[in-house]
Amino acid sequence: MNRREFISLLGGAAAAWPLAARAQQPAIPVIGFLGAATPSAYSQWTAAFVQRLRELGWIEGCNVAIEYRWAEGRSERLAEIADEFVRRNVDIIVTTGTAAVIAAKQATAVIPIVFTSAGDPVATGLVASLSRPGGNVTGLSNQLPDAAGKRVQFLREIVPNLRRLAILTNIASPIAVLETEQLQAAVRAVGLEILPFKIRRAEDIALAFEGLEGRADALYVISEPLMGSNRVRINTLALGARLPTLHGLREYVEAGGLMSYGPNLLDQFRRAADVVDKILRGANPGDMPIEQPTRFDLVINLTTAKTLRLEVPAKLLTLADEVIE
Repeated sequence: MNRREFISLLGGAAAAWPLAARAQQPAIPVIGFLGAATPSAYSQWTAAFVQRLRELGWIEGCNVAIEYRWAEGRSERLAEIADEFVRRNVDIIVTTGTAAVIAAKQATAVIPIVFTSAGDPVATGLVASLSRPGGNVTGLSNQLPDAAGKRVQFLREIVPNLRRLAILTNIASPIAVLETEQLQAAVRAVGLEILPFKIRRAEDIALAFEGLEGRADALYVISEPLMGSNRVRINTLALGARLPTLHGLREYVEAGGLMSYGPNLLDQFRRAADVVDKILRGANPGDMPIEQPTRFDLVINLTTAKTLRLEVPAKLLTLADEVIE
């Protein structure tokens, strides 16, 4: 072999070394993020989730990958996305909301599933028990149905003449059905009349408001992905109908609703990242207890109250975690 051939051969081998080294590197874990609503609806929450992962040593694009898929409030998309993640053989599926967790659970009994927020996971059949869920599912309960009575109590302080309370609910959502039942029990105890308005699609919202006109004193919006994806539209229609709105999550009030009382989802998403961290390091999801909310927020939109010519009692403003002006 002459000198020129030797140098050429050496150069070719050197060029191949980085490729070979990369090929031998272990694949980084992949998190499949199943978003039940839209990217914009989740933007604050996913940012909190990614930031907490970073604090725990998981850097997106470096030693962990996150693949996002969005159902945009369409329940039929949930199963399609879950099936896609199973085909991709992701390492963990992270999702939010009872319907999305059910879709993921039906798609796989092997891949760990972590939910950032779900209502009554035992009653809806997601887990066997809160202390020992079993199977491949764990996460954080949001306890939204349990807070229904407290929300109505707060609303009556702003709307003292409240007699007829309309409920806007997505009947395709398992947790919405459960929360409606618990809300009905809570309002009957204080002598309110319930007016249920049921939807299945975004196209049904305007029709529901046409039926609402002049029939109710306030509107209770059951928080779930379809409502979340359309929260600005719902609150705009409610203002047009002169209806105070009551919600379970602060994000609805930031979008023009009157008041909310419920768990802080930024905190929930950060804590879900802790659960993911433990699973990536070898923990069994079936042995990890379902965690409960530690932060509940009362949020009041004073701008909306003024538009509706409602006076918010000073006592309630003092109790509020946030007042939007």
